[in-house]
Amino acid sequence: MTATVTVGEFSRLTHLSVKTLHHYHEIGLLAPASVDPSSGYRRYGTTQVETALLIRRLRELRMPLPEVRDLVESTDGVKREETLRTHLERMEKELAHTREVVTSLRELLTPGQPVLDVEYRFIPPFRAYGVQGRVDREDIGPWCEYAFGKLDAVAGDIKARAGATYSDEFFTEEAGQVVAFLPVAPDQAPADGVELVDLPGGFFAIAVHSGPLTDFDRSYGALGSHVAEHCEVAPGPIRELYVVGPGDDPDPTTYRTEICWPIQRIPALKG
Repeated sequence: MTATVTVGEFSRLTHLSVKTLHHYHEIGLLAPASVDPSSGYRRYGTTQVETALLIRRLRELRMPLPEVRDLVESTDGVKREETLRTHLERMEKELAHTREVVTSLRELLTPGQPVLDVEYRFIPPFRAYGVQGRVDREDIGPWCEYAFGKLDAVAGDIKARAGATYSDEFFTEEAGQVVAFLPVAPDQAPADGVELVDLPGGFFAIAVHSGPLTDFDRSYGALGSHVAEHCEVAPGPIRELYVVGPGDDPDPTTYRTEICWPIQRIPALKG
């Protein structure tokens, strides 16, 4: 037997606050069975309890409201399963990221800076396929997926390692010019979807960051401190060279990134 109850009673039945139920009604996610035209009082049917509990479970999994609506309204079982699977995979990635951050935090709380082997190298000027743009720091992950996807599409038999340059403004202003590049031969023909760019040569202090990018900032801090203490900084963007990256191995523990800090000259080594 179906019955209708007040919004307060429905709140008790579903453990959703009245404020939340009002919001779900306003956005069209869970409309009451009836609304009194004179008083505005809402009443819900007991047949709506399972839908309300489903919404509550999905929100506990932090599924965005538009996706919750799509899943609740869909009568396509395959589509509903795909929506849920995609969200759970996203949550698993977030959980893995959280674990990496916790590990990095524990290491950060351990006294002492990370020890990096720093080498000095002159990198000659070279030509590259490039994808460039002004990028917000918070959007760098999706932008890199897009940019390196473009480079992968035209790489063919090119064996060089890809990299990227990051302008000072990218760090100081939270947005700046980024150039994703793939070195090519000087006479390389143009390709659709990418540019031919010429990167200048120069001296660099270089250190390798190994493992996930969660504590990438620590390697930056250690290398930058070394440069400040032992070298004369040169103008120009910082470069990253991706020796082993997501396109090579899905396991973040295998990642190896060379951080290249521009310097004026190779300092005299003390013997």
